[in-house]
Amino acid sequence: MKKKTSLFENGLIWFGAGVSIAEILTGTYFSSLGFGKGLAAILIGHVIGCIMLFLAGVIGGKMGKSAMETVKDSFGIHGGQLFAVLNVLQLVGWTAIMIYDGSLAANGIFSTGHWVWCLVIGVLIIVWILIGITNLGKVNTIAMAALFILTLILSKIIFFSGNPMADTADDSLTFGAAVELAVAMPLSWLPLISDYTREAKEPVKATAVSAVVYGIVSCFMYLIGMGASIFTGESDIAQILMKAGLGIAGLLIVVFSTVTTTFLDAYSAGISGESIVAKLKGKYAAVAVTVIGTAGAILYPMDDITDFLYLIGSVFAPMIAVQIADFFLLKKKKEERAFDWWNLVIWLIGFILYRILMHVDFILGNTLPDMVLTILICLAVHAVKDKKNA
Repeated sequence: MKKKTSLFENGLIWFGAGVSIAEILTGTYFSSLGFGKGLAAILIGHVIGCIMLFLAGVIGGKMGKSAMETVKDSFGIHGGQLFAVLNVLQLVGWTAIMIYDGSLAANGIFSTGHWVWCLVIGVLIIVWILIGITNLGKVNTIAMAALFILTLILSKIIFFSGNPMADTADDSLTFGAAVELAVAMPLSWLPLISDYTREAKEPVKATAVSAVVYGIVSCFMYLIGMGASIFTGESDIAQILMKAGLGIAGLLIVVFSTVTTTFLDAYSAGISGESIVAKLKGKYAAVAVTVIGTAGAILYPMDDITDFLYLIGSVFAPMIAVQIADFFLLKKKKEERAFDWWNLVIWLIGFILYRILMHVDFILGNTLPDMVLTILICLAVHAVKDKKNA
């Protein structure tokens, strides 16, 4: 019988997802709002994103299926495979971005060459993958405890050093755009969460723990990034850590936070790969994704990820909106079909709406209105269909 993960283990997994250089870097953008408005945007965005994350995790947890297998129930077998391909592509992208960010920051603290740190981080991620999700308990506990202590030290230096915070407010980012950047991180985990909640002893409770832990830790990371940018005037994470006096400790934060977060990306890319090709071994596919991501991080610059985050939102926000409508509201029974064309068209409308809403400065960002509209379209279409069939 396969070992099931506990609530504590699920919490640790998502703690690791939240402690991330990418989240600290994204947090630095919020300094342009000033501390008060920046904090409000971070909190509002994470509440919206983590509610969506919870609903996505419950679907997979209750059905005992991976994230991309649950998508097949709403979009058909081949329709689901389309999203699995898109998910693998975004996860390869994330793997490369995380390794790139981590290696640049590590090299800024201990200069041995950007490519050397890419290889070190890549090898550690492969070790994490080979240990496996259900055997990571003690290793993850030690790594997470160390990371938590180090991030507390970093936040103490930033917020309680006695130095006054500079006023960095300007007009480079609107409040609505900031909320959207805060929603974007939990949203990027939507196509992954079920890969872990399906392994849990108590799926719904594990999903709640996962979403809450991730939400709190992610807010904390954004806050560190924003505070560090306001406090030090820096958006370069290596310089922030060096100015905070965290030499070797900063290096450990960078390397292990990159490993624990990127491991989830690569591991889920392998699981999604299994949804595309049934005979594929997820663990070995995850190793291959790490190798590709490492090569990408060495070869290509990836300094601004905002467009990438918005692209992920436009693909996966309407996808999960259709799933939420199907699972929680319409309570649709599973049908074996190649494509559910109605839902695919609704998703496409949701995708186009998201891209249009990106040009509208709505105070709560554009993910929430896009998902609400997509759900309403889904309900209306199915009401008309049912009436016609009756």
